[in-house]
Amino acid sequence: MQTTVTFKKIDSSSSLKSYVRKKLDKFDKMLDSPAEAHVVLSVEKIRHIAEITLTCDRLKIHAKENSESMYSSIDALMDKVRSQIKKNKEKVKRHMSGNKQSIKNGSAQLGSQQGSSDNLITDQIIIETIDYKPMDIEDAVIQLDSGRQSFFVFNNARTQQLNVLYKHNNGKLGLIQPRG
Repeated sequence: MQTTVTFKKIDSSSSLKSYVRKKLDKFDKMLDSPAEAHVVLSVEKIRHIAEITLTCDRLKIHAKENSESMYSSIDALMDKVRSQIKKNKEKVKRHMSGNKQSIKNGSAQLGSQQGSSDNLITDQIIIETIDYKPMDIEDAVIQLDSGRQSFFVFNNARTQQLNVLYKHNNGKLGLIQPRG
């Protein structure tokens, strides 16, 4: 890990530099790729402040701690960085493999419960039926404005295809229509 230690309003100390580097070297095992760490150690009145910006591939961590001793500030800072790295790794692990596994488990459960699978699906889905007739886009806009819904499904009279008219957050209207 490439480490830069900067001192503000405090005399530079090789023992503090080596202490910070020793603490940061433990994170090399946790990180997947080479990382850069910029550590700023400063003193304001009686507060000893340790601040870090750690950059690694797609991960960027910024943390700041203060206490009455510089060594305890560094220790608290490293604990905070460790927890942020673990949190990020768990998030990536959950995102990459958790969703796939939950899909596999869900389909296996549905397959094993053949008799009650129809009840599970219909209990989770609210089915609404609509009557739609061929109409122009202008008529669909009038229908959308008259109702309380944020979208309106209709059969376009010109193209004879199913279209969806919806309201954007900025007040404009959007139209979804199939290609072809």
